Amino acid sequence: MAAARKAALGPLVGAVDQGTSSTRFLVFNSRTAELLSHHQVEIKQEFPREGWVEQDPKEILQSVYECIEKTCEKLRELNIDISNIKAIGVSNQRETTVVWDKLTGEPLYNAVAAPVSPDPSAPVAVVPSGSSVPAAGASSVWLDLRTQSTVENLSKRIPGNNFVKSKTGLPLSTYFSAVKLRWILDNVRKVQKAVEENRALFGTIDSWLIWSLTGGAKGGVHCTDVTNASRTMLFNIHSLEWDKELCDFFEIPMAILPSVRSSSEIYGLMKISHSLKAGALEGVPISGCLGDQSAALVGQMCFQDGQAKNTYGTGCFLLCNTGHKCVFSEHGLLTTVAYKLGRDKPVYYALEGSVAIAGAVIRWLRDNLGIISTSEEIEKLAKEVGTSYGCYFVPAFSGLYAPYWEPSARGIICGLTQFTNKCHIAFAALEAVCFQTREILDAMNRDCGIPLSHLQVDGGMTSNKILMQLQADILYIPVVKPSMPETTALGAAMAAGAAEGVGVWSLDPEDLSAVTMERFEPQINAEESEIRYSTWKKAVMKSMGWATTQSSESGDPSIFCSLPLGFFIVSSMVMLIGARYISGSL
Repeated sequence: MAAARKAALGPLVGAVDQGTSSTRFLVFNSRTAELLSHHQVEIKQEFPREGWVEQDPKEILQSVYECIEKTCEKLRELNIDISNIKAIGVSNQRETTVVWDKLTGEPLYNAVAAPVSPDPSAPVAVVPSGSSVPAAGASSVWLDLRTQSTVENLSKRIPGNNFVKSKTGLPLSTYFSAVKLRWILDNVRKVQKAVEENRALFGTIDSWLIWSLTGGAKGGVHCTDVTNASRTMLFNIHSLEWDKELCDFFEIPMAILPSVRSSSEIYGLMKISHSLKAGALEGVPISGCLGDQSAALVGQMCFQDGQAKNTYGTGCFLLCNTGHKCVFSEHGLLTTVAYKLGRDKPVYYALEGSVAIAGAVIRWLRDNLGIISTSEEIEKLAKEVGTSYGCYFVPAFSGLYAPYWEPSARGIICGLTQFTNKCHIAFAALEAVCFQTREILDAMNRDCGIPLSHLQVDGGMTSNKILMQLQADILYIPVVKPSMPETTALGAAMAAGAAEGVGVWSLDPEDLSAVTMERFEPQINAEESEIRYSTWKKAVMKSMGWATTQSSESGDPSIFCSLPLGFFIVSSMVMLIGARYISGSL
């Protein structure tokens, strides 16, 4: 019976999915992409000062080993032979920066991560000395107070306006690894000493994990892949090499950088961790590596020019495959490496855009207004009315990002009547996510000239069927959701299983029989879709110009910034109560 089960399963592939809040290890059947088992461990974030976010690299590594060991235990309980796991892929939070000692294997400082919910394409935010900063969670402005002065100093001596962007596809921003690394080199004596003594190694989370898992101080492989390298601001996305001019500009010693490899090749073999008593998969090759958003693009099988995916979370991350062409945006989007699935395979590029407020607006309705008690209730409320009844919600809590770049904007709810209730506001909040997604996709279409035929989606919010239908209606193209929700881990597993020397995974979409698609077709006509979108644009215009110089004179800019949305809600409630009193309904 067990032999028949093993034969039916075929080769298995594991994937480490290391994110900002948790680590997971998942095992897939390479023949069908069926998820067989997984384990998840939450990890901590540390906030040593306001605007600083750090994580313990050793805790992250330990969580990976724990997830691997627990998943293997679960597979044994299912009578699945773990010796059938033929490869491991790694997907990781991007840009987070680690520096460690190559002789001892010990981190020299905490991993420096990104605060709040980033919009990396936003212009560098500069907060005047003494001004107040929104509490974490109150805003999705991406603001790293630690590295802000580093960026200000760098911007004063940059050789030209497009010096960084022309080489990297990225703006000079606190978001990317080079600035974090520069701050560490300037401020951490242990790191400075290790660099002087040629003991220091730098990497993003993927590099730290691969080095550690393949032996660490005893022969670990110090490497990264092109997708993660392209997010450091030190990597030339045209030559696919570390750029000496960029390293000189940021004053980063090239000796500490990892070697850059493709996203699909054998980097090294898993080694036993005696200290953590972990070695279930000793000898299994680590052969896939992708930054999380690139992994989701691969997991969604967006292998053709013009195919795009949107991941719905706190914000939204949209990536559009632009093929072998490196497209530079005129609308504030990022140009990045999508993947390179083999040493001798061509590189693919992508345009990336982000919506700062997506799931965050649902949490705002729950935590700030209290009109829902759980995030899942939003679908029920919206379903009760099936329309916003002309109500539009622009969640510009911290200004408008791509394609507007308007910091003076603030959130508004408009189009209210005495008939409007919390169900309409809930519906309008879901529509806001969809309208913002359309704005980014419109910008992508203008930049790359490839009209989108459909949008592939993943992420926690995609379980909301009303949201998915609204997205199809507002984009006026089909929205396609895979039955396999774990697209990020799946992408890493696919890259690992397809690597030369492993060869257990076909990247032909026809071969992934376990992954079915749920398709949402537009249910309104094109004219209605355009009318709703143009009305949204009108609402966006109304949100602009709220944060003026008066805010800095009031002594409390956070109060002024929250005035417009609160003003609309409170004044509307007063009008509704008054109208009902006059009509005798109260």
